[in-house]
Amino acid sequence: MRIAITGSTGLIGSELVRSLRADGHDVVRLVRRPPSAPDEVRWDPRSQEVDTAGLTGCTAVVHLAGAGVGDHRWTASYKREIRDSRVLGTRAVATALAAMDTPPRVLVSGSAIGYYGDTGDRRTDETASAGTGFLPDVCVDWEAAARPAEDAGIRTVFARTGLVVARSGGAWGRLFPVFRLGLGGRLGDGSQYWSFISLHDHIAALRHLIDTDDLTGPVNLTAPEPVTNREATAVMGKYLNRPTLCTVPAPVLRIALGEFADDVLSSQRIIPQRLLDSGFTFAHPRIMDAVRAA
Repeated sequence: MRIAITGSTGLIGSELVRSLRADGHDVVRLVRRPPSAPDEVRWDPRSQEVDTAGLTGCTAVVHLAGAGVGDHRWTASYKREIRDSRVLGTRAVATALAAMDTPPRVLVSGSAIGYYGDTGDRRTDETASAGTGFLPDVCVDWEAAARPAEDAGIRTVFARTGLVVARSGGAWGRLFPVFRLGLGGRLGDGSQYWSFISLHDHIAALRHLIDTDDLTGPVNLTAPEPVTNREATAVMGKYLNRPTLCTVPAPVLRIALGEFADDVLSSQRIIPQRLLDSGFTFAHPRIMDAVRAA
């Protein structure tokens, strides 16, 4: 297949490019600078421009671009960047694909389990409604921005991603150095659920979404067995052979992270029901599998 990808330099995008090319697929990377390689196509989310000529013949588009949620303190300006980078980017891609004479047959558009807000210890699947707060509001607008593609008859899937367990990159990648130094520990009281997925399974799931013709709408990309922060901390300590005696009290987190701390401390027990129902098999269904793999 010929597959176009935005966000191809990020943790997920770069690994997806590698995986697809290893299996002989032709990958086109959308970039926001003048193209400098034959596999690059120009796009500009801010001006809503996409060079659709470079997408001719694409079977699928995987849209992963967006500013990192935890990369900076949540000032008013950075919250706008988080939202705009997702909404404007998705709208640009969806509108451009809808206008093509022969559009790709599927758009896999990034989203996040932040859609559900704080779910406590309630097992939550794709049938749940949106939560309340900044991240749920962003996710609702993010997914709605893909409507031009849906209206044009392009199969559109929203990959609602959980915490990706990877050795480097992403939120979990920041934990490994801390734990290796013996400074790892619970965040808050550790009772909040973390819905994780290994990097390997995340890439496999994205490819499953591309290939499975009857999957549309939201699909949770999380492992089937969410764990509490306390349980994840214990597993990290075990496999890195380091103590996990440190704790970061909630008030300290709020001082360090500001508003973002409330999302770090929130609990999300998310179940990938639609992935499971569609026949997807996880290589790393348990937290110890995912950490060992990373």
